[in-house]
Amino acid sequence: MSDASAKFFGDSPLGVIVRLILLSIVIGVLLAALGVDPWNIWRSLESLARRIMNMGFEAVEWILRYFLLGAVIVIPIWIIVRLFRMMRGRP
Repeated sequence: MSDASAKFFGDSPLGVIVRLILLSIVIGVLLAALGVDPWNIWRSLESLARRIMNMGFEAVEWILRYFLLGAVIVIPIWIIVRLFRMMRGRP
């Protein structure tokens, strides 16, 4: 395993892929229990794209507002997790 792939994946590529597959199955089961299927998600994304195109510049403001709202939570948590991993010597 090369250092570049380990750095990119954060662990062995095969291990990360296996974890992603298992996580995808678990999330898939949860979404199926909630009555969500892949086509609903696709239709929702398609509808979102249409609404964004119809809204024009309001869409940019709308997306930016939600991005900033999420980033206020996601980015600090990500930084804290990365710092703790670096302190423990893990990538």
